[in-house]
Amino acid sequence: MTYQVNLSGGYYDAGDNLKLGFPMAFAITMLSWGTIEFRGKLQAKNELSNALEAIKWGTDYLIKAHPKVDVLYGEIGDPDSDHACWQRPEDMTTSRTAFRIDSQNPGSDLAAETVAALAAASLVFRPVDRYYSLLLLRHAMDLFDFARNHPGLYQSSIPSAGKTYSSSGYKDEMLWAAAWLHRATLGTGKQYADYLASTNDTGGTRTTFSWDDKYLRAQILAARLVLKGAVKGSGTWDHYKEQAEKFICSCMQKDESNNFQTTPGGLLWFLPWANVQYVTSATLAISVYSQYLANAKSSLECDTDTLKPSDLTAFVQSQVNYILGSNPKNMSYMVGHGSNYPQRIHHRAASIVSIKQDPSPVTCQGGYHTWFQKDAPNPNVLIGAVLSPDQNDDFADSRSDFQQAEPTTVTNAPLVGVLAYLA
Repeated sequence: MTYQVNLSGGYYDAGDNLKLGFPMAFAITMLSWGTIEFRGKLQAKNELSNALEAIKWGTDYLIKAHPKVDVLYGEIGDPDSDHACWQRPEDMTTSRTAFRIDSQNPGSDLAAETVAALAAASLVFRPVDRYYSLLLLRHAMDLFDFARNHPGLYQSSIPSAGKTYSSSGYKDEMLWAAAWLHRATLGTGKQYADYLASTNDTGGTRTTFSWDDKYLRAQILAARLVLKGAVKGSGTWDHYKEQAEKFICSCMQKDESNNFQTTPGGLLWFLPWANVQYVTSATLAISVYSQYLANAKSSLECDTDTLKPSDLTAFVQSQVNYILGSNPKNMSYMVGHGSNYPQRIHHRAASIVSIKQDPSPVTCQGGYHTWFQKDAPNPNVLIGAVLSPDQNDDFADSRSDFQQAEPTTVTNAPLVGVLAYLA
C-alpha cells in the first residue's frame, strides 16, 4: 500500500543524512525543557525567538510524521545505504525509504518520546501561540494512548533503527511522557499522575541520562512535584526524588561509594561514544534541579555533604568551562568558539565544499575519495557543533574518528538550556 505523506523538514541527527525520529524527539524535548525552565534568561539575551524557531522546525515535522492516531513515521533513509556514501544532502543518491510504527507494528519508546517532545513544546508555545500549543498537546495525548495500548520496542518494527539508536526499553519513555503530559495539562490530567504513581519501576539510581535512558528526567519532574508540595512525599514519589538526587550527588562526587568517573581534567566520563552528549544532558538536569531547590528554599543532602543550589551551579559551570576550552588541551570542543577548536569534524555537509561554491555533484564514493580522506580542515565551519575528548582528555581531530569527532543534535539540545541558565 502506498501512502502520500509530506515528511519534509526535521533534523538529521548527526553527521549523516538520516532522519531518525527517536533521537530527534529527544533533542526537541531537551531543547523545550531548557526553554521552559530558563525562558526569561533566553529572552533577556534576545535568544528566545531562536529557540522557538528551532523547536518549531522539529515539532512541525513530528506533527507531519503523525498523520493518523495510530501511525508514526520514525525513520527516513537506510543506515547501510547512507553510511556507504559520503555526500552533501543536496547530492545524496541514497535510499529515502520512510519507516513507520502502527497498531500492528508498535514502538512505545518512539511514540512516548515523541509525546514528551510535543507535550513539552506545547508549554513552550502556550504564551505565544495558543492554537499551536493545543495542536501539539492533542497529538501528544493521542500518541500516549497509542504507546500505552500497543506496547513494544520500536526497532522490532523498524529493524534498521537498531543499527543506529537501539532502544533498551520503553518504560522510561512512558514515565517521561506521562510526566510531561501531567505538566502540560497543568495538573488536570490526573490519569498521567496516576500513571507515574502506580508504576512498580521508578528506575532506580541511573548511571547515564541519554537519548536511550530517560528515567532521570521522569525522576526530576516527579521530584519537582514533591518539592512544590503538589503530591504527597511518600512511597513512589519519594523514590523518584531520592533516585534523582542520588544521580546528582554521584555527578558532583559527593556519594559515599558510587561517584561517576571523571577525566584527569575534570570532565564527567560516562561512555566513549560522544561522551559530551551525556555531560550536557546531566548538566541540564543539574541546572534544572538547582532552580527547583532554590524555588523551594531547599538543599541537597548527599552522603558526604549538604549542597546548596549555588554548589550545583558551580559544578555546571565547571563542566561548561571544560567544554569551551578550560581543559588540558586548551581546546574548545564547540566548533567556532575561541581560536582553537576541532577542524576535521565527521560531518558530510561540513566536510564537502558548499554547493554554492562548487555545484558539481559529489558521488557516493567520490565524496569519500575527495573529501572524507582529505587531511585538511573542513571547508565549512559548522559553528556551534560540540565534540568529545576521550577518557584521558585527548582529542585526535580526525574525521575518521566518529566516536569523538561526530556532532549530534542530542549533544547540543541540552546545552542550550545550560548556557541560558549560566547566562
